[in-house]
Amino acid sequence: MTTDAGDLRELTVGTGAGLIAGTGDQQLGTDMVLNIGPQHPSTHGVLRLKLVLDGERVVACEPIVGYMHRGAEKLFEVRDYRQIIVLANRHDWLSAFSNELGVVLAVERLMGMEVPERATWLRMALAELNRVLNHLMFLGSYPLEIGAITPIFYAFRERETIQAVMEEVSGGRIHYMFNRVGGLKEEVPYGWTGRARAAIGEVRRRLPDLDHLIRRNDIFLARTVGVGVLSAADAAAFGASGPVARASGLDLDLRRDDPYLAYDELDVPVVTKTAGDCHARFEVLLDQVYASLDLAEQCLDRVDRLTGPINTRLPKVLKAPEGHTYAWTENPLGINGYYLVSRGEKTPWRLKLRTASYANVQALATLLPGCLVPDLIAILGSMFFVVGDIDK
Repeated sequence: MTTDAGDLRELTVGTGAGLIAGTGDQQLGTDMVLNIGPQHPSTHGVLRLKLVLDGERVVACEPIVGYMHRGAEKLFEVRDYRQIIVLANRHDWLSAFSNELGVVLAVERLMGMEVPERATWLRMALAELNRVLNHLMFLGSYPLEIGAITPIFYAFRERETIQAVMEEVSGGRIHYMFNRVGGLKEEVPYGWTGRARAAIGEVRRRLPDLDHLIRRNDIFLARTVGVGVLSAADAAAFGASGPVARASGLDLDLRRDDPYLAYDELDVPVVTKTAGDCHARFEVLLDQVYASLDLAEQCLDRVDRLTGPINTRLPKVLKAPEGHTYAWTENPLGINGYYLVSRGEKTPWRLKLRTASYANVQALATLLPGCLVPDLIAILGSMFFVVGDIDK
């Protein structure tokens, strides 16, 4: 096939310098559309970002969710109050204990049930340990996403130390299934609180290894400081919560501001920053680990001074009275809400989940336009979400 010189065309593609793709006097006026996902190692699940790029600069971002949807809320309607716990602890697989806790708190509130004091303090201790495990995962994986390999080894060393005591008490490493309506599954093994306290001390002693490695690392600072700034107003407008919101200056923590369990008897330190950038979000997560280790130790000290049952005897068929209630908890990634509607049956008529990750990821549509593609991954990873928590 022969080609005349007149058939040759010159095509200019977006270069980031404001050029418009086109040929000669026929300009196409289109930017490049790039899909990040629906499977990408930096998305903590199956998320898709539809980006419009001008060269390497993001012009627009549309988060597209739903690839992991498993219909948990619909499945709740055909399972009794004991069975829904096993589903509820799986949407945020890094915060399984806290997910269980929110569901049982909603059921107990609707039933007007009093939980034994020993169970309450053990729940708080385990919830804070679960918070530490969640944060350590992100503290290791976030630097990995922007090129720092070493921190994840330190983070997982500490995770394994805490996982050992969580596995001993519940038998599970991720999906603990230890909460029950009215308390906990069973009494903790003899001497467990001492071993848990020793694990906390070991992690607290070694955590500065990870801290010194990454917090003030020059390369890490260059990739995160001033990048992906989320203002306090935008954080509030999108309904962001948890470490993402507190890094923007929103001083909100349900454990202090609307306490559940027995958090009102503790002085809960709330870690906040004002910069609202990727580095501030990382620092809030890191400093929260220190705070949660202290809270868990205080809870264990209280458990050692308490005696009595660990759960409440329930009827064979558990039915919540007709009505509705809303319980919310300060999950590791932010505020999780549980709206429970009962018609007096053994299954909920409706259990609506308000998850932290769903609200947090919405802010990407505001954060990403204007940034460069290399910064995109740094911003995406710093929003600290689990895609199962978005899709439910």
